[in-house]
Amino acid sequence: MAVMVLTNAYITVGGTVLSDLANTVTLNYEIDSVEVTAFGDTGHKFTGGLQNNSCEITFHQDYATSKTEATLYPLVGTTTTVVVKPNGSTTSATNPSYTLSSTFLAAHSPVAGAVGELATTSVTFTGGTLVKAVA
Repeated sequence: MAVMVLTNAYITVGGTVLSDLANTVTLNYEIDSVEVTAFGDTGHKFTGGLQNNSCEITFHQDYATSKTEATLYPLVGTTTTVVVKPNGSTTSATNPSYTLSSTFLAAHSPVAGAVGELATTSVTFTGGTLVKAVA
């Protein structure tokens, strides 16, 4: 059985590579279940509805140009594209690329942390369309 330790995830937000500033990523792929049970059916029946995707990322805070704050702050209240690859920037059958397009960023905490702690920001991108590529 093959296993993988996540050590080199590749992450871009709005075209900006932020992999070196992230330490957690969770990409959720979900299709809404729509009930289509009709009179006479003896059990519930469902069909697939809309995609209901999300991507949660924790970043180290950095206020420099093209870094965390400069990338995320203007995206609040808008849609963008997030790309996640599990192991480096090269796309292949063993390292698929997941592109979440038209995903919405509702909130971002520009300053968060306590004395002596690493300044971080955790964001959740919601909605959008997820496409997987292997080449």
